[in-house]
Amino acid sequence: MYTKKIYFAGGSFYELQEVFARIEGVIGVTTGYINSETQNPTHEEVLTGRTGAAMGVELSFDPKKIDLSSLMDILFAVINPYSKDRQGDCFGPMYRSGVYYTSAEDEPMVEYHMNFIRNRKKIPAATDDSITVNDPNSDPAGARQCYAEAKRLKNFTPAAEEHQNYLKKHPEVNTHIDFALLKELHIIR
Repeated sequence: MYTKKIYFAGGSFYELQEVFARIEGVIGVTTGYINSETQNPTHEEVLTGRTGAAMGVELSFDPKKIDLSSLMDILFAVINPYSKDRQGDCFGPMYRSGVYYTSAEDEPMVEYHMNFIRNRKKIPAATDDSITVNDPNSDPAGARQCYAEAKRLKNFTPAAEEHQNYLKKHPEVNTHIDFALLKELHIIR
């Protein structure tokens, strides 16, 4: 079976792992540290913010069952790309949001999708004739800045076993993501 990989970051990697593990077509999800400046960082080192790593997930998926665009739609449904280094109670540079790719084939799709996310910040302009989305003449004071990054993956270090499938092992943990709502909306299994 042909599989592809993509790497996502945004807040708690425990929650991202749980979301994507419940998506049809996703083969595997591993928590870990993305684009660290330190080789093989530990969880404690990443939490200091000095490694430059983002806490995130590595997704292996079957592109015949789910495409990259759909996975990115899900990511941006559960995280806020307009929040700088913060998702819910998780804050700091290690919790930044982003999409990290390894394949030159994926780069245009990632950039296309990110361009859409970046331009959603603009306030739609309404006229008598129609609605213009992402109007270049809209008031910049009402614009939101997108903080999600899109970069080529430099490295990924899997987190220790104690950080894998954490929410399955600890279902009592409160989460920022509303899993019941995602299930009700048929986004996750």
